[in-house]
This record gives sequence, structure tokens and C-alpha cells, in this order.
Amino acid sequence: MQVQWDWLLLGVLLISSVTAEIHDEEIQDADVEVEDFDKNSQETDIDKGSSSLEVMYKTPKPTGEVYFTETFDDGVLTGWMLSKTKKEDTDENIAKYDGRWEVEELKENTVPGDRGLVLKSIARHHAISAMLTKPFIFDTKLLIVQYEVNFQDGIDCGGAYVKLLSSSDDLDLEYFFDKTPYTIMFGPDKCGEDYKLHFIFRHKNPKTGDYEEKHAKRPDVDLKKFYSDKRTHLYTLVLKPDDTFEMLIDQSVVGKGNLLEDMVPPVNPSKEIEDPNDKKPDDWDERAKIPDPNAVKPDDWDEDEPSKIEDPDAVKPEGWLDDELQYIPDPSAEKPEDWDEEMDGEWEAPQIPNPKCETAPGCGEWVRPMMTNPNYKGKWKPPMIDNPNYQGIWSPQKIPNPDYFEDLHPFEMTAVSAVGLELWSMTPDIYFDNFIICSEKEVADRWAADGWGLKKLVASANEPGMFSQLVTAAEDRPWLWVLYILTLALPVGLGVLFCWPTKKIEEDIDYKKSDVCKPITKGELEQAGGEIDDEAELEEEKENQDIAEEERRQIEEKEKEIIKEKKKKGRKDPPLEGEGEGEGEDKNDEEENEAAEGSQEEEGDKSNKSGSEDEMKEADESTGSGDGPMKSVRKRRVRKD
Repeated sequence: MQVQWDWLLLGVLLISSVTAEIHDEEIQDADVEVEDFDKNSQETDIDKGSSSLEVMYKTPKPTGEVYFTETFDDGVLTGWMLSKTKKEDTDENIAKYDGRWEVEELKENTVPGDRGLVLKSIARHHAISAMLTKPFIFDTKLLIVQYEVNFQDGIDCGGAYVKLLSSSDDLDLEYFFDKTPYTIMFGPDKCGEDYKLHFIFRHKNPKTGDYEEKHAKRPDVDLKKFYSDKRTHLYTLVLKPDDTFEMLIDQSVVGKGNLLEDMVPPVNPSKEIEDPNDKKPDDWDERAKIPDPNAVKPDDWDEDEPSKIEDPDAVKPEGWLDDELQYIPDPSAEKPEDWDEEMDGEWEAPQIPNPKCETAPGCGEWVRPMMTNPNYKGKWKPPMIDNPNYQGIWSPQKIPNPDYFEDLHPFEMTAVSAVGLELWSMTPDIYFDNFIICSEKEVADRWAADGWGLKKLVASANEPGMFSQLVTAAEDRPWLWVLYILTLALPVGLGVLFCWPTKKIEEDIDYKKSDVCKPITKGELEQAGGEIDDEAELEEEKENQDIAEEERRQIEEKEKEIIKEKKKKGRKDPPLEGEGEGEGEDKNDEEENEAAEGSQEEEGDKSNKSGSEDEMKEADESTGSGDGPMKSVRKRRVRKD
């Protein structure tokens, strides 16, 4: 029974592991703030009777202070400016920003009334931008940048990141291009198998005034599914005044850090640098090991010995056809009718394997096989020893960094006044929607619930069944097929373990045999009437029965010894004449009866011997009859014999 429960527990664990693996990719989606979503989804009308989810969409409205919002639900690009310039340092044929933009609904999991900005062209540069409602100043408020992206056709090579353009007097959105100064760049980017989530900010050197890009370290998360599942995902950047940041996808943190510690290159340069004028001395020895100058090549070292030699013990196989070629001209081949010997040369039949060699061990000239030369040592080299003049690896000396500075608050960046998309893609139909720039997390979460939350709800209602999810998960992780097979095989195995009839164990058989051989008391009958399910009780009962059987055997042996001693004693003391003879016999018989009665009292209800019962009965008859003691003694002796 214990083994069966172990197998059952193993089956449950395997099934749980498969379920956890399949839904592991959906854990981040489960982190959505349900409370906010419920509060903001009161306008959602769900028809539970239909096969698909029907929603009544309403354009999200900001619930607090915002710097920029855009839903594209009006179907026009109001406030957006298409770039009319060209990309520098690029081929003239593709330098122009002539990629096409459209405002459309989603191809799949459509929410009626919800539209987004769609990048339509492939292998083209796209640039579009819009001014913020008011500039964002980096002082005491946190910055939240949030928007939605859906790679409707997947993505081969291209980006979907957004740029926050730096405030300046000469900012002209008609001439927005790749060199336009920006403060922050954030969003997904992919080319080949390199999946990225960018967070870049341009830091101003306080000493020189020059700007340098600082890149956040790559998130320690597998981003592949966000580019391939063709679902709408929510990208959020939270930048805090304490110089920390968070990057979120679908409201789950995928990367976080500190602007002073987790950017590449670091915001603040090192205090010391290598002296550019320092040069390594000519006599500097960096060799840790050198050849031993005192080593001498041994006299028996032969450098001319080859590494391979012919095997002298090899013997040509019997039946080797020395005179037959391994390949012969095909006898059935014919020269093509259009073969021109002047143009094509002399025609030769194609070569085919010699059929005579198929049954023989080989054809042609036999050559001994090669073997490793036991005398080969190769070119002699002196052994290596520690270099007594080793000075280590040389490096230039350190000097104070003349360009050193320390910026303790890199959050105080250049103010931003516009948002723009400047992209190149080899895949069309990249969908953007529901941009918001604000300073309050509650505002951003409410905005996400009214927009992205409905898209997620519709996509979840339309997702494929469990079987399709299992197959899809196994395509990315082939080892899951093993778990699937085990999961299907376990119910069959468990059914056999629980339902197949089992053989009786030896303890049960021994217990039944012992029951037949010994008397059963009243207590044992009462106990046998009930059902004994506990194995411990069965073992204890068996031990008690063995003890009782042993005691009964010892009592029988003791009884026999007492009777035997009494018989010997009776033969040694002859009876007296007349009355003495009868009295002696009566005395011996009385002692025998007393021994038998003592044995019966010790056994109690366990004794079932007919001989003892007959003796007791005869003894009672002798004492109650008037025939005299001699008559009863004769009756007992006859019965005993």
C-alpha cells in the first residue's frame, strides 16, 4: 500500500510540474493589479452566452496630471508631424524618411472602436513625432513613460522604441531624424536572435558640456516571447528622483537599477587613468616560463622516425583479387547521340563499382595497413622551467584623470518637450497605442487598465485550447514531450497498481496454519469475529498465539514427565498384602489423578485431550460407586493401556 501511495504522489508532482512549465510564461500577465482593473472595467459588457468575448470599448481618459497622452481612436494623426528630412550617412535610395504610417485596428483580438498607429512599410525609414502638452522638468517628480506595442507579423529586424526629444529653441519636428538630440530612448528592439529592451539616456559632461549615451544593463529575462506571440504588450519606464529606475513589461518588472551603478559606460569617470606617455622598457621580461638552457637531447632520440609505419604483421586477406579494378566502365552505358567529339572530347563510359569485388575482400593492389610507430618521438624540445628574470605583465602607471568629475544626481537630465518614433524595420504592421507620460503611478495604472487591460482580456478569451498550448510549449522546449508521455503513462500504471489482484503474503499463510493447529479461546473467537485491518495488531496477535502454543507444549511435556515418574515410583514400592495392595494402588492412582487435574487447571479452556477428560470422568465414577477402589483402579489401568 505504501508503494502505491508513493507512485500516486510522484504522478501528482509530475503533472504539477508540467502545468507550472506551461503557465510559466503567463506568470507576468498574472501580476496585473486586479483591483485597479476591476475598478476600471465597469464599462465592460461581457456576453457569457456567446463563444467569444464582446466588450464595449471606451477611449481611456487620464485621471490626473499628464504631460502627454495619445490613443489614436479618432482615426487621424492630430498633433503628429511626419518627418520630411533625410537620414545622414546612408544610401540616397533609402535615406529619405518616407515610411508609411496608418491608423488601424488590430488584425487579431480586435477591440471594436480601439485603433492604433501602425508602421506599414518594410526596408524604409520612418519618423513621426508630437509635442508634449508641457515640458517635463527633471526635478522632484518621477517620470513614467508607458505605451503599447504589438508585433502583428512577428519581427525579423527592427525596433519599436520611443525617443523623448530634448527641449531646445531650434527643435523642429519636420526635420526630426536620427541625429536629433534626445534625452531618453526606451523600448523593444530586435535583429536576428538578439532581443533587447533599450533604456538609454544622454548625460551631459559638466566639465566639457559634451553628451554621452549611457546604456542600462540588459534585463536578465528571456524576452523572446514578447516579439513572437503576436499579442499586445505594455512597456513602462519608471525613472525616480533618487536616481533609480525600473523597466516593466505587462506591469511586471524585468529590469531595475541605479543610474550611478548600473549604466554602461559609468556616469562618472574613474579618478585615475593609465599614463598614455608611459612605455614598456626594452628589457622587461614578461615570460613566465623559458626553455631549460642546460637540457641536452638524449643520444637515442631519433627525430627522423615517422609517426606511422606499415604493419609488419598484416597478412593479405584470402581471396583478394589483385588483377581486378575497383571501378570499371559501365558496360550498359551508350554514347549520347548529340555527343560531339570535336567539342566534347573523346567519350568515356561512366565508372561503376566492379561487381566481382562485391563478394571478394578487396580488389586491386593490396597495401599493408599503417600503424603507429612505437619508436616515434617527434622533434626534441628542451623542457620549460620557471623564468628567473620574470617581471610580470607590464602595464602603464596610473595618473590622475584630468577629465574626472562627479555627478551625484544624474536624474537631473535635460528637460524633454516632444516624443518621437524614428525607426527602421524589415517587418510591417508594428502596432503602437495608448502613449502616456506622467508622474503618478496610479494614473498610469488606470490608463493601462482602460486600454491594455481590455486587449489582454479579449486575447485571453480567444487563446487556443489546452492541447494547442501543450504543443506550442513543447516546440520551444522539446524535453516537455518526456513529461507529457510520463503524465499519460502514470494513470495506466496507477490503475494497474491499485486494481490488479495481489498475492497473499507469507505472514498471512502462516497465521492461517497456526489457527488450525491450536485451540481457540472465547477471546480469540470474539477477536476473529471482527475485521483486523491493522498490520501491527495482526503481528501482535500472532506472537501471543505462538507464546500460548509454546506454553501448552511445555505443560504437556511436564505432565508426561510427572506421569512417567509416578509409574517408576509405583514399580519400586510393591503393595502390601490384602488391604495394603489396594491402598497402594489407590494412592498411586490418586497421585496420577492429582497430576492430571493440575494439568487441566493450568491449561484452562485450551486443553481438548479426550484422554484426560476420560480419566477425570472415571475418577468421579470410582469415588461415587460402591464397587470399591480395586474395581476403579482396574478400569483406569485398562483405559490407560
